[in-house]
Amino acid sequence: MKELIPFCEISDPGVITGITVPLYKPAGWTSFDVVNKCRRITGFRKVGHSGTLDPFAEGLLILGFGTHTRRLGPYKDLDKVYRVDIRLGAETDTQDRTGSIIAQSGQGTPPDLRAIEDLLPQFTGIIKQTPPMYSAKKVNGERLYTLARKGTIIEREAVPVRIETITILEYDWPLLRCRIRCGSGTYIRTLAADIGRALGCGAYALELLREQIGLWGLKECLTLDEFTEAWKSIRESMP
Repeated sequence: MKELIPFCEISDPGVITGITVPLYKPAGWTSFDVVNKCRRITGFRKVGHSGTLDPFAEGLLILGFGTHTRRLGPYKDLDKVYRVDIRLGAETDTQDRTGSIIAQSGQGTPPDLRAIEDLLPQFTGIIKQTPPMYSAKKVNGERLYTLARKGTIIEREAVPVRIETITILEYDWPLLRCRIRCGSGTYIRTLAADIGRALGCGAYALELLREQIGLWGLKECLTLDEFTEAWKSIRESMP
């Protein structure tokens, strides 16, 4: 069983005042779902995370509890590594598998691997991305996803993001699997959609796994069940 002690700040009387924990967010959960669950597990009122993962995505989510919520800021600026399965040949309104199909490719010949390899360098370095409507970004104090669910689409300003590397892991039409190292603020599903448009066939993110934040990776992660058991164990061992 993974232990919590390396992540804890414990005061002299034996009170845990803060924890920073790398947790594995399962697909289908919002980042807030994980925060809320961990509040109930630990009793900490102050719980935060270092960067939202989309509900369909899974993987590393760094949580701060108690006094450690103030320490989350630096994690938000660290490079991140994702593995993404891109479904070529169609587009959705959310740019991922949870949305409705809004366009499908009518082309007869799928792009070959060489064409994709030749295209990807234009998406590395500092590039501009338009934040998706289905995102937590605020415009005039309102979340974009709130507007999108009302059927309201507004103009969004493209913002610079940094893509360090895009590595093709597998290609078997219509699936393109890549590993992406990028800077803070990058929308991987938007990158998938933009690649699809550039290829002329459309695309959306089918699966998304966050593998790394800075030096923290999946091997350090605790599942929610492991976290629950570790928390129970550490509380029983406290004086």
